[in-house]
Amino acid sequence: MQEVILKRSAPVLEFALSGEIDSENAEEFFDEVMKAYAPAPADVTFECSALEFIDSTTLGTFVKILKHVKTDGHKLRLTALNPRLKKLFVICALDTIMEIDS
Repeated sequence: MQEVILKRSAPVLEFALSGEIDSENAEEFFDEVMKAYAPAPADVTFECSALEFIDSTTLGTFVKILKHVKTDGHKLRLTALNPRLKKLFVICALDTIMEIDS
């Protein structure tokens, strides 16, 4: 089960993520983010301190979101990733294309 909460919408879209995002709910995660992003494109920040699990589908979903954001000239940032999850982004070299804070 995952939860995506829009904490702030201007000047940056800030989402708090919690629980597990995997192949079962990654499309729902994408849809929720795009529902907030599409009407008012802006930089996007994901606060991930309560995010417990992601899989390869989720990594792909973050890349899919990044493509939309970059196309519009904005940035994507992840904050407060636990070390285990951050390692997944580093192994896949996603830390080279998106901003990841500890």
